[in-house]
Amino acid sequence: MNIQRPLLALLAPAPFHLLGRGLFAGLALVLWVATALQARSDAPVNAPLTATAPAVNELVMVEQIGCEWCKRWNAEIAPIYPKTREGEFAPLRRVDLHALPDDLVVTRRVNFTPTFLIVKDGREMARLEGYPGEDFFWPLLAQLLSKHLAFDPDNAAASAPES
Repeated sequence: MNIQRPLLALLAPAPFHLLGRGLFAGLALVLWVATALQARSDAPVNAPLTATAPAVNELVMVEQIGCEWCKRWNAEIAPIYPKTREGEFAPLRRVDLHALPDDLVVTRRVNFTPTFLIVKDGREMARLEGYPGEDFFWPLLAQLLSKHLAFDPDNAAASAPES
């Protein structure tokens, strides 16, 4: 008996002899079906399999320390915003101009503060640069939310809490 036979030569034929033709054919069929299904899917080849999260609307306020218009917005709008129809539809998230989070995809660089980003599922849909004052902020915000996120201020009014 030749003891110096390579280990690979001893192991290579083993799966075929141990598995038999039926089991080997079954494994081949499973691999073929999995490959066919993966080729037909819309997901990239290496995409993780995750459940689809519900659509998330946000109003992202990009601000920075020392921003006078941010302070004015904080005094005039911030206390009431979460209690409004718009605030319920698109909750506020604040981010720093110099440290934008990785989960936020913007269409172009943010240069001014405050900048209000209309966001759906982490992607910017529209923006309002600057704070135009309380009288103009609400109609502009409602218009942007309606146009880009299908916000309906008339239907939202029925579900808004009484102040």
